[in-house]
Amino acid sequence: MIGFARSPEATGDLTCDGVSLSSIAEAEGTPLYVYSAATFRARYRAIDEAFGGYPHALHYALKANSTLAIARLLRELGSAADANSIWEIEVARRAGFPPSDIVFTGVGKTQAELECAAALSVKAINVESAGELERLEAIARKLNRPVRFAIRVNPDIDAKSHPHISTGLRINKFGVPLDDARALLATLKERPMLSLVAIHVHVGSQITSIDPLRRAAALAGDVSADLLRRGFPLSYVDLGGGLGVSYDGGEVPSASEYVGALVDQVRRTSLPIVLEPGRAIAAPAGVLLARVIDVKPRDASSDFAIIDAGMTELLRPALYDAFHRIEPITGPAAGDRRYEIVGPVCESSDVVGRDRALPALAPGDIIAIRDAGAYGSVMASNYNRRPLPAEVLVDGGAWRVIRRRQTVDDQLALET
Repeated sequence: MIGFARSPEATGDLTCDGVSLSSIAEAEGTPLYVYSAATFRARYRAIDEAFGGYPHALHYALKANSTLAIARLLRELGSAADANSIWEIEVARRAGFPPSDIVFTGVGKTQAELECAAALSVKAINVESAGELERLEAIARKLNRPVRFAIRVNPDIDAKSHPHISTGLRINKFGVPLDDARALLATLKERPMLSLVAIHVHVGSQITSIDPLRRAAALAGDVSADLLRRGFPLSYVDLGGGLGVSYDGGEVPSASEYVGALVDQVRRTSLPIVLEPGRAIAAPAGVLLARVIDVKPRDASSDFAIIDAGMTELLRPALYDAFHRIEPITGPAAGDRRYEIVGPVCESSDVVGRDRALPALAPGDIIAIRDAGAYGSVMASNYNRRPLPAEVLVDGGAWRVIRRRQTVDDQLALET
């Protein structure tokens, strides 16, 4: 069995690639992230193969999950990398990605970050403003060689996702508005130290409708086609990421529907497409295991189930009111008792799941919080001095720790 599924035995225990989650939790404790290598491979290949013969490159978005072993797994699959900081670039390099396979994205690149990325000769620096382009140009002069860049265009398209992860509206901080971008592009013929390689768009994350993705691709295709007619030797079109996953079992576009819509809008340029998927690959490949600490009454028809993981391990529910499926790892997955699943952190926002119908829970039971492979471990914190959880990768019927559990000594090693 690939991914997370109930075993066929009478107990119906939850497994990862056929390996019992109970046995892993018993050995490593909780909270614990468990990842399915087979799911990572299947999700990556689904997007990659959807292109058929159309030229493309997938740059896995490290911001979704940058654990070193995960980055290496994606590199082994043939992925390139998308980095949002110089530190992610360093992780990518340690995972084996050459600079020529790294695109550098981010709205607030510091001078030091720009200098480092330019000196490394990354595939492209995705520029977010006229001021950033000026700073990059000055760096290119110091290096005495042109620097490759893409302009991130803000298309003023509503992704219809949560406002905290919508990036394509004019009111968002990301990119250059289209009219301003056209004016900026008009200056490039007189700026020989700047080498424009692509137009870049990214309108948000967790997008569950094809329409905003198609519209953004159409705009990028239009601008790119115009630049080609004007003699700019573009290398590709960068359409970002954003494809959502089904956290609640609802319908989301398939990889083939997603890729097909993008290719339809860009094919006329004959340019390769660069995509930067993160969540669409990583989210379904991970679960967060947590142990029930206590159960106490909430109201006449429901209880609080207090668990040993919360917003310090998985921030998304507190930050976005995000939904994750929750189920016990042993016995039936569903029941008729209502629970508010809450963490141990000293915040009322530390709620992992609201009003969930589950089998009767008791202290010591272990639950799985599903689809936690993206924006889980990377957003974890030490609030309340809680240690970062351990992480495990299951591959080929065996599992190994890919990040040990943090200790207080680890935290205090940085302090005097």
